[in-house]
Amino acid sequence: MDRKKILKQQYKETKIEAGIYQIKNKKNGKVFIGSTRNLKTLNGKRFELEVGTNTNKHLQSEWKEFGQDTFEFEVLEVLKKKETGYFDEKKELERLEDKWLAKLEPYGERGYNREKPNDKQQS
Repeated sequence: MDRKKILKQQYKETKIEAGIYQIKNKKNGKVFIGSTRNLKTLNGKRFELEVGTNTNKHLQSEWKEFGQDTFEFEVLEVLKKKETGYFDEKKELERLEDKWLAKLEPYGERGYNREKPNDKQQS
């Protein structure tokens, strides 16, 4: 009984971190860049791919074609939250994701992301 209480308390105290992650196909070098408000949900992304329910059809089909051992998950950056004042986590996470999308350009032959319509207008 005490062990259960301890585990429950540890879970409550565990810090939830938002950030940017990539799913990389080690065979062809393609990557998917994504963001999440809770990096612990990456196991859920892996599960989606394993059961065939991921909404990115290209990534899903290559996962099925090459197998799960061909892919690796990596946290690229953890969102640093401001300690004081107003902080819009969702907006800051979008900015961080845009930074990584611009840096890695995971589109077409390089990856599984789709370019956002406003990205082309800015270029």
